[in-house]
Amino acid sequence: MSNSAPDSSQRPMRVAIIGAGPAGVYAADILTKADRDFEVSIDLFDQYPAPYGLIRYGVAPDHPRIKGIVNALEKVLDRGDIRFLGNVNYGRDLTLKDFRHFYDAIIFATGALKDAPLDIPGVELEGSFGGADFVSWYDGNPDVPRDWPLDAKEIAVIGNGNVALDVARILSKHADDLLTTEIPSNVYEGLKKSPVTDVHVFGRRGPAQVKFTPLELRELSHSRDVDIVLYPEDFEFDEASDEQIRTNNQTKTMVNTLTNWLVEEQDTGASRRLHLHFLHSPVEIHDDPATPGKVAGIKMERTELDGTGNARGTGEIIDYPVQAVYRAVGYFGSELPEVGYDSRRGVIPNEGGRVVDTSGAPVPGIYTTGWIKRGPVGLIGHTKGDALETIGYLLEDRRTLPAAEEPEPGAIIRLLEERGVEYTTWEGWKRLDAHEKTLGAGYVHGDPGVGDLVRERVKVVDREEMTRVSREGSN
Repeated sequence: MSNSAPDSSQRPMRVAIIGAGPAGVYAADILTKADRDFEVSIDLFDQYPAPYGLIRYGVAPDHPRIKGIVNALEKVLDRGDIRFLGNVNYGRDLTLKDFRHFYDAIIFATGALKDAPLDIPGVELEGSFGGADFVSWYDGNPDVPRDWPLDAKEIAVIGNGNVALDVARILSKHADDLLTTEIPSNVYEGLKKSPVTDVHVFGRRGPAQVKFTPLELRELSHSRDVDIVLYPEDFEFDEASDEQIRTNNQTKTMVNTLTNWLVEEQDTGASRRLHLHFLHSPVEIHDDPATPGKVAGIKMERTELDGTGNARGTGEIIDYPVQAVYRAVGYFGSELPEVGYDSRRGVIPNEGGRVVDTSGAPVPGIYTTGWIKRGPVGLIGHTKGDALETIGYLLEDRRTLPAAEEPEPGAIIRLLEERGVEYTTWEGWKRLDAHEKTLGAGYVHGDPGVGDLVRERVKVVDREEMTRVSREGSN
């Protein structure tokens, strides 16, 4: 490696973005299109062999908006002015010192992948699961086990956000109805064997305070042979609720949908039921003397609205018999090696995207964007605003950035090869993409009566197989 750095004002600014999900791609796109009088050279890294992050590994496969977002991200990366390097693990394959050696600026866009904690007794019992872990399983994340225990007939899902509804919908939906999606084969086989009859979704506040969106709510009614069950006693509205309904069209739409379902009584005699409970707060997950150590029920405290849109406990406890509990109370960011971490919020400490040290001073050349910057709140589109702010500060800092010692684009590739890192590229992703679509086109269903199926793709789950196809092709 060279010991002297070329004059950074006479060459393209080298930027590494760690995380190839929406946040990372948006940041790269905004930087390439920014009004500037110098060239930029961007490398987009990801720990997985495939790009798209949350879109590939965090959104339910039957979600209708996946394709539109993927198409938009694909157009950005297909231009050829952003280099994708997948299957590269920050902190293992490359250190922060490595990135500083090859790049003038580093942007962390690693997102939030793990479950936010739920501090109640019994979360450690067998049959108590994190919603984020379940999402990773059904989305074919290569770093989670292939099998998932799906032996419960009655299931509780704690949370009133989009992830909670996704988890509940996948658990209650018939596996055959997911075959038109990119669901991995092992996930289909697991869900096919599920004996589930009832899925209960619990929210702490009322119908006017839910965190999911109309799209997610409407999707519930599209599940075949699944009845939606609501309870009149859960429909409590205070002044704050009424004001929210009057002034927010989204809330009004959701409350109208829910109240219509309540009036219409969705009991068709379906083989599965999806129960939506409001004004319930979890108190304890418990086992049973007959099955010690395994989930046998969940105790919920009835709540009431307090006039501000928040809820308080009433002291009334209801015990629901369930054999599995899924905690979908939010995502949480993970700590990264050599980078500061706010353990309370699960983010990298920063000011507008500039990473700061323990004294609050900006760390030169280090930035962050997306959920690891601001926490896992808001929809995917909100990350564009995050990226715009972060890139604005990076450009403002342009002339004070610490210059890379070896900025030539081929140098990082040589280092990866020296270390035996089987990195993947955009061209490799195109090969894997085509391979998955070929698997979908050639899919043959073994069960009689299902009929011919048209599958857009069958997602490859195994990391080694993903890497091999990306690097060598499917033959």
